[in-house]
Amino acid sequence: MKKFSVFFLLFTFHLIIGQTKKIATVMDSYIQKGFNGAVLIAKDGKIEYLKYTGIANRHYDIKFSEASRFHIFSVTKTFTAALIMKLYEEKKINLDATISTYYPEYKGEGRDKITIKNLLTYSSGRDLHEMRDFLDVYSNNIWGLDTFIEKYCSGKLINPPGTKFDYSNGDYILLGKIIEKVSGKSYEEMLREKILVPLKMQHTDYLHHIDIIKGMAEGYSYDDSLAQKFYSPTNYYIDNLYSAGAMYSTPEDMLLFDQAIFNHTLLKKETVDLMLTPYSNLDETALGFWVYPKKFGKIETLLAERQGGGYGFHSNWVHLIDKGLTFIFLSNTDAVDLNVMRFDIIDAYLNK
Repeated sequence: MKKFSVFFLLFTFHLIIGQTKKIATVMDSYIQKGFNGAVLIAKDGKIEYLKYTGIANRHYDIKFSEASRFHIFSVTKTFTAALIMKLYEEKKINLDATISTYYPEYKGEGRDKITIKNLLTYSSGRDLHEMRDFLDVYSNNIWGLDTFIEKYCSGKLINPPGTKFDYSNGDYILLGKIIEKVSGKSYEEMLREKILVPLKMQHTDYLHHIDIIKGMAEGYSYDDSLAQKFYSPTNYYIDNLYSAGAMYSTPEDMLLFDQAIFNHTLLKKETVDLMLTPYSNLDETALGFWVYPKKFGKIETLLAERQGGGYGFHSNWVHLIDKGLTFIFLSNTDAVDLNVMRFDIIDAYLNK
């Protein structure tokens, strides 16, 4: 029995070493292509791989480290979805109720037709024409929330709510406003009270453009035709992204949120099951995630994911539901496609 235990430990050790080498090989190839940032892999909440690489600030040549903070942009939406589900558990929100139930001042045509669930699944049916010009909407002015909603989130209905997926920050900005109306508190207060403080996410928060955050990385766009390759993209006001994209975090903090969701310590199991139920007619959109089966070589798994990106930053969070595996990718450049890179890293991990 003792010999078997020793053999098993040695076998496991060599397996992990081989696995790490394979992941390192894939990582090196992406670093050569310009990946800057962090990659975290965890099994059942325990970190098995964590690497910071590249430059967080090119003006002062500051390299990435555990002190670095990343804009996570649309990964914010999963925090917003979790807050909505918290209110749902407290019986303060009905997912099938319409916007006007909680936000009677809303002037959009869909006020009595668009449900909370429609907003969560980007299927409000609103005309998004005015929000298509990203730079005009987010870069030229800091909008008051109510003015922003009236100008950009109150378009006419062009599809029956719930029938067509059409990705929009506006749907989640409306959810943020509804959180405030129902709770009587600001979105920031609810975020800290219900998620960040209980989970001890000490390096994660909501961001305003005037904030100075120690360790915050700078975002860079990549252009192979330039001699220096990287450049600073157009300025923007993070405030306008609100509950759809105004947060920052770290890989380790994101793992805390991941575990709280998938181990049912933040929300009840039945609530998480509801969040992770995809709608096949809406591009496998679930509530705050996309959820779908995925095959890596001969290994089949059920995958939940959420991405974010803007002004050079890219974030990618993947959880393999049936395997207890978490993969978090945070970058401050768009030099590589994280949607491709993540699957190459996951494949290297699984097919060891």
